[in-house]
Amino acid sequence: MEKEMINQLIDTAIHQLKYSYTPYSNFKVGAALLAKNGQVYTGCNIENAGYTATNCAERTAFFKAVSEGVKDFQAICVVGGKAGVLTEYAAPCGVCRQVMMEFCNPETFQVILAVDKEHYDVYTLKELLPLGFGPSNLA
Repeated sequence: MEKEMINQLIDTAIHQLKYSYTPYSNFKVGAALLAKNGQVYTGCNIENAGYTATNCAERTAFFKAVSEGVKDFQAICVVGGKAGVLTEYAAPCGVCRQVMMEFCNPETFQVILAVDKEHYDVYTLKELLPLGFGPSNLA
């Protein structure tokens, strides 16, 4: 993936931090999901007093895209930190990784974990979920 696109995704994910609803943890997460058609879908985490009803930034972005009929994805950038201060990577939780398995090729889908445009790493979904279970297992 081109550096320019990575930078755009990082900027977009960081911008999403301001929309996070985190009255309980104050841990803000932003995501920018790149569809294969070039469209970028955004997400932030949205907490709930019932905790289990909380939705992560990554799933918010995926669900927005899928609800609009988009199901082919290239990459996602995820950023996060306490009070929105980015000091280390905020890796996707297990549930988010499972959602990625539903819609993405684990060999080619890229997960960008970033603090800023100078400090980021790119992983494949397979690296983050090496023995993932997805639709191909049920075929």
